[in-house]
Amino acid sequence: MISNRGDHPTVRELEATRLLERYRAARSASTRFASFLEPEDCVIQSMPDVSPTRWHLAHTTWFFETFVLLAADPDQARFNPAYEVLFNSYYNTVGEQFPRPRRGLLSRPTVSEVLEYRASVDDRVERLLSAGGVEDSLLEVIELGLNHEEQHLELMYTDIKHVLFQNPLFPTYRAGAKWRPTNTAELRWIARDEGLRRIGSEDETGFAFDNERPRHRRFLEGYQLANRLITCGEYLEFIEDGGYETPQLWLSEGWRVVRQEGWNAPLYWRRAEGQWRIFSLAGDRPLRLDEPVCHVSYFEADAYARWARARLATEAEWETVANGESIEGNLLESDRLHPCGAGEPVDGRASQLFGDTWEWTATSYSAYPGYQTAEGALGEYNGKFMCNQYVLRGGSCVTPAGHIRSTYRNFLPPEARWQFTGIRLAR
Repeated sequence: MISNRGDHPTVRELEATRLLERYRAARSASTRFASFLEPEDCVIQSMPDVSPTRWHLAHTTWFFETFVLLAADPDQARFNPAYEVLFNSYYNTVGEQFPRPRRGLLSRPTVSEVLEYRASVDDRVERLLSAGGVEDSLLEVIELGLNHEEQHLELMYTDIKHVLFQNPLFPTYRAGAKWRPTNTAELRWIARDEGLRRIGSEDETGFAFDNERPRHRRFLEGYQLANRLITCGEYLEFIEDGGYETPQLWLSEGWRVVRQEGWNAPLYWRRAEGQWRIFSLAGDRPLRLDEPVCHVSYFEADAYARWARARLATEAEWETVANGESIEGNLLESDRLHPCGAGEPVDGRASQLFGDTWEWTATSYSAYPGYQTAEGALGEYNGKFMCNQYVLRGGSCVTPAGHIRSTYRNFLPPEARWQFTGIRLAR
């Protein structure tokens, strides 16, 4: 990239160079994920909330083609005009979308054709960033697109797990790093005094989604937060004590879902030959009591907390404890692809705040005071989902480390279980 100001690159050129490196890394990570799958694996949709791997690979490409390449040059032709509808997820401002529950009914385009689509768009985006002169507003969209790519990388892991679980052969996606047994630390409580706290992103130079802003004040009563996540062994005690048969423990809607769906354990648990077994991305194996319980809904997390004579934390309580903690833990780069035990936490500090499992909070997903939806199609990214969802915090074992932060707000409907979701208690 050549500067127009002599030998010294401009701030904009430096940012374009940084984004070019980020772009190559993020896009190759998604392609690498798919390299461990057969083409037949990539086209299955096991439920409406799950999308085929092929669709994820194409949709993130559609995002860069639609919001970057066509924004830079509206006169250029699309790779395939039909993709404008096929791979639009929910952007009504852009146009029609192919129905989400029917994504797994398509045999075309093939996986190889989607990979050709990715290669073509990647080549054009890389040439755009290398040429220089990209406007700041478009660089911001590319940054958003890279975070969007990382979100879909995580979704590809969670979705393929659900797809493979439907198969009685219980196929393995990939073994991941070797599991090591840990001693389950005693559950202890970290106390925080009452007071006025500030939450939300204030870093105007780094990336944050619009739903993390603006930074604002919340008054918190004194509370305590558990020093670690709840384990499978502890959740098994809830099951054996009749947790799924006791309506007094459940929210009314949660009890309806439990009865309707026949839940008696977390997703991916099953009884076989007199023991509990669990399905993971490394295949089927016996349940390990020391690892964090995972794939529970908000309803299950709330019922467990009530059974344990505790509650779930609010997102402000969680963030207050997490602020200032380093972003480290069992995240995607650890290559375990499954939650692992906490070991011995440091006294007075919480462990597993980042990685292992997303942590349900008691906070309904809504706008922060002063939140404003962005103009145009990208304003549909977060704001319109602020209804009937609960906030989750902290990331999981398949969240890229560079993607998570203490202010990050994930959100899911309360019945969702296919994500890597777990439990941390408060009181």
